[in-house]
Amino acid sequence: MNLPTLLTLLQHGNQLKRTARAGWVQRGVPNAENVAAHSYGVVFTALTLAQLIEEPLDLGRLLAMAALHDLPEGLTTDIPTPAWRYLPPGIKTEVERGAMNEILQDAPFAGAWLDLWEELHAAQTAAARLVHDADKLDMYLQAYIYQRQTGNQQLREFWRTPHTFYFPQAQAVYDALREKEEGRRKKEEGYV
Repeated sequence: MNLPTLLTLLQHGNQLKRTARAGWVQRGVPNAENVAAHSYGVVFTALTLAQLIEEPLDLGRLLAMAALHDLPEGLTTDIPTPAWRYLPPGIKTEVERGAMNEILQDAPFAGAWLDLWEELHAAQTAAARLVHDADKLDMYLQAYIYQRQTGNQQLREFWRTPHTFYFPQAQAVYDALREKEEGRRKKEEGYV
């Protein structure tokens, strides 16, 4: 690989440090995390969950998927979930696939990384499903922490509709977090 290609690729990854998580910004969270911080949270959550499940996993593959999962946002930015519902079905994946192809265009390992990204989006393997669980779990944990830190009532929307996870271990963590949030809310409202 030539150095200009490597530097361009690294700059795309570095862009995630400056790409705000738009959903938090929309909801008025001050100093909201960036996509790189969220990506680290997903990697760490996936690593932790992998220790709890009995199904054998290729840890390197799992962590690579987690690290790459939001790389396209270096070009597309972080478009929050509510916005995607106004766009044609499947367009998010199509747009992000195009961004991944552009980011990796000259990398000699582009095929391997694109395969990992496609595996994640197909969500057919245990590793891909665990990364999806880690992605959601990191978001809910962050919502809980932001709500606790700021008292931001807009973040209550995250708890209105229960989420179902692929793995029971992830579900148990989410359920415990949801229970803590419910207890925090009741205490705040004077019910406890």
